[in-house]
Amino acid sequence: MNAVFIYSTLRYPPLFTLVAGPGDLVQIAARLDGFAVERVQGARSPMLVPRAGAQAQGVVLRGVSPARMARLALFDLPVGDWFAPVTVQTDAGPVAAQVCLARDGLVSDGTPWVLDDWVATDAAVTLLVARELAATDPWPDAAGKARQWPMIQARADAAMRARAQTIPATLRHAAVPDDVVWQDQSPLVGQFFRYATIALTHRRFDGTRSPPLPREVLVGVDAAVVLPYDPVRDRVLLVEQVRTGPTRRGDPNPWCLEPVAGIVDAGETPHDAAMRECAEEAGLVPDRLEPMFAIYASPGSSTDYFHCFLGLADLPDTLPRRGGLEEEDEDLRLHLVALDDALALIDTGEANAGQLVAMLLWLARHRDRIRNQSGMSNPGGASSKPSN
Repeated sequence: MNAVFIYSTLRYPPLFTLVAGPGDLVQIAARLDGFAVERVQGARSPMLVPRAGAQAQGVVLRGVSPARMARLALFDLPVGDWFAPVTVQTDAGPVAAQVCLARDGLVSDGTPWVLDDWVATDAAVTLLVARELAATDPWPDAAGKARQWPMIQARADAAMRARAQTIPATLRHAAVPDDVVWQDQSPLVGQFFRYATIALTHRRFDGTRSPPLPREVLVGVDAAVVLPYDPVRDRVLLVEQVRTGPTRRGDPNPWCLEPVAGIVDAGETPHDAAMRECAEEAGLVPDRLEPMFAIYASPGSSTDYFHCFLGLADLPDTLPRRGGLEEEDEDLRLHLVALDDALALIDTGEANAGQLVAMLLWLARHRDRIRNQSGMSNPGGASSKPSN
């Protein structure tokens, strides 16, 4: 058994309960002399910094088993390494303990980290991260967590966006809290996306409640999707790449035509992610992004949610025809296609990615307005700009 000094976000009781797991631990108020708790530069995370005359406030935990020590250490992995010995001071005297010290390369921004401030701004999303880890059995090792951490954080951010969104319910049911209640029924599976087995009950249209319904869900992320469009040349840019969904289905041609798309990383807005993906996939910086709509890709089986934008851009013939990031093993071919020709691909079935079909049809509906706003004197007609 070990003693551990906690000075970080784990001092927040709901978070500690999720991370430490079941079973009580003795917590004693303590301080670490000669150290201050300050914010990591560029983040809102805490780190211990040697400061003469300072006192880092926290609690010391006694009787921590190796298994629980590993859980606590794993959660704090982004900011530190465990097993640094220290002596902390308590009302009952000094206690030998272990503490998470800052990893190499982390720098303080020089300002104090205050638990109450963190609770007000970051506790809710951090609890979502902890809940996903708590639903994973066994917990990943350090290398596995390092691989999964960006996606876990991106999913937590997506859940926060879902909580905050307000979408009209003029035709569909206007939901209220507890209309739908669900629980995980087994550990989450997967290294990148997750596969969840849940049971849910919901209010029926006749006012009664359904029995617990077993369901399986692909737990994905939010994505930013951009259809680059040149309103002067009246053409779009399409991305071609091989896709695993059609491959696994048995499609003899799993290469798909799609818009530019990518995951909304933790800390990004969908707009920022859309601009980043345009640069990464197509070497393109749109003049402006116009929101189109946001949709669930497959609401019966997936949490994936697409924030769709029209990217107003100059698309000359001289644009590169290859795109993507080599470090992500992306092999992309780029196509410049007249909008009418792209719409014809819907009828032939060659455009078979749902988000592309929806975005092309949206653009067809709004084309005249967009071309007129772009200064075209003959919206919907021949381009007045050279093709190159």
